[in-house]
Amino acid sequence: MRPIALTSLSFVALMCVACSSQPPATWSYADAQGRANLPPDQAYPELFEAVQRGQVFTDQKHFVDALPNRDPARIRADYLAQRGRDGFDIKAFVKDNFIESGAAESPAPRPGAPIKEHIDNLWPVLSRSYSQVPAYSSLLPLPQPYVVPGGRFREMYYWDSYFTMLGLEQSGDKAQVRQMTDNFAYMIDTYGHIPNGNRTYYLSRSQPPFFAYMVELQARIEGDQAYGRYLPQLQKEYAYWMEGAQALKPGDAARHVVKLADGSVLNRYWDASPTPRQESWLQDVSTAEQVPERPKEEVWRDLRAGAESGWDFSSRWLDDGQNLASIRTTAIVPVDLNSLIYHLEHTIAKACETVQNMACVQAYGRRAELRQRAIEKHLWNADKGFYVDYDWQRNQQRQGLTAATLFPLYTGLAAVEHANRTADAVRDGLLRPGGIATTQASNGQQWDEPNGWAPLQWVAVEGLERYQHTALAQQIGSRFLQQVENLYGKENKLVEKYDLSGRGDGGGGGEYELQDGFGWTNGVTLMLLGKYGETSQSLVGK
Repeated sequence: MRPIALTSLSFVALMCVACSSQPPATWSYADAQGRANLPPDQAYPELFEAVQRGQVFTDQKHFVDALPNRDPARIRADYLAQRGRDGFDIKAFVKDNFIESGAAESPAPRPGAPIKEHIDNLWPVLSRSYSQVPAYSSLLPLPQPYVVPGGRFREMYYWDSYFTMLGLEQSGDKAQVRQMTDNFAYMIDTYGHIPNGNRTYYLSRSQPPFFAYMVELQARIEGDQAYGRYLPQLQKEYAYWMEGAQALKPGDAARHVVKLADGSVLNRYWDASPTPRQESWLQDVSTAEQVPERPKEEVWRDLRAGAESGWDFSSRWLDDGQNLASIRTTAIVPVDLNSLIYHLEHTIAKACETVQNMACVQAYGRRAELRQRAIEKHLWNADKGFYVDYDWQRNQQRQGLTAATLFPLYTGLAAVEHANRTADAVRDGLLRPGGIATTQASNGQQWDEPNGWAPLQWVAVEGLERYQHTALAQQIGSRFLQQVENLYGKENKLVEKYDLSGRGDGGGGGEYELQDGFGWTNGVTLMLLGKYGETSQSLVGK
């Protein structure tokens, strides 16, 4: 059967819940080509809202990951019939009708092991294989095994996985790098894009497009034939991000695409659904209630777009830089997203070259050239000397210095002079005792001060090295590596994010407790150990 590519607008219409009285015990990745279960807020909306609003679980993600133990339509009907009765106990009802997703996973390989041994031993703990999933599960089956981040994150995430895959390759597990690349290619073929994660409630959005980097990694392992093999999926992902571009008029936006007044075509984050995120439902409802003057659907789409960015949440997306209710993600053209799509365009051109399609090489090379010019024109702040985001609705640059400024260096699109000035700005404005800061704002959001994140450290190191700023790259990488090693020495774990202020703690803020595991931290740590090894301690103060 030919795979059905689901656009973000059509996937809801194509979802269905099996309606036979004797449903199959499982459904497989092959079934996903024609069906996916309804996400929880659609399968049993009244129960879903009551559970989330009543905070039956402390973490809103817990219920959307729970497994219905029978047909959701029947659970819904029973709930509607019983909820008005005296003595109805919603917690007991949930316990009777759902298998809970379990407590947050806390991987615990051998205590006191050297950090590299600890990470190598974590990979099997974090590995999953779900070519079949139970009927009615919110989990999307995948044909190959994969690695999850850890903790509450029990599914495979898009941009997390690239940095995890770097670590897997460093650990010698090249087979799993190929398996995960194949999983992402499969999702593009099946759903028309790579979802935020392999859950039904993530299907309406993607995440920072690192698939081209995954293909590049696989090509380093096996040779350039990998480019040709994944060319169809590279082009399909590009089509997802560029859908609607041809019909746009200057000053307008459609889905992920923006056309500026001068005709430049750039991209933004966006989500197909203007509803609260199921996994953070109560938080999103509360945020929209704080700004009654704004349509709540507009706030919810901006929150979802912020989740698609991976920076959920950050002052980057906030109108006042402080309050989440001022979020305007869809009004912003992000420098990191457009740098990644520039790299995607270049990668497609290279893939076309490997199959000797020169017309394709020229077409995508031209698109990359036009995007590079638009980035240098609109996202370069000549006065401040670094790359910024752009508010396309107000036709003006955003002013904040963030770690996203290094993505043009990471992808190689930056002019040398601009790269040099960006390096100076980063050294002066973002360098911290524990690595490179995410932003300069401190507001309680997890993608702001004082937190630092492993993928941004790696982007900084690679981008700065690419433009011969090796000393600054080493300073950033070594400081972060020391931060990771210090916390590991104290608590025997690697965590999702770190407090870079020098206290040697894990990060804070955000919508949930600090998680350990942790996929992308493990991967980046192994890469930094490979670069700097035991030199980190001596370089921290330099």
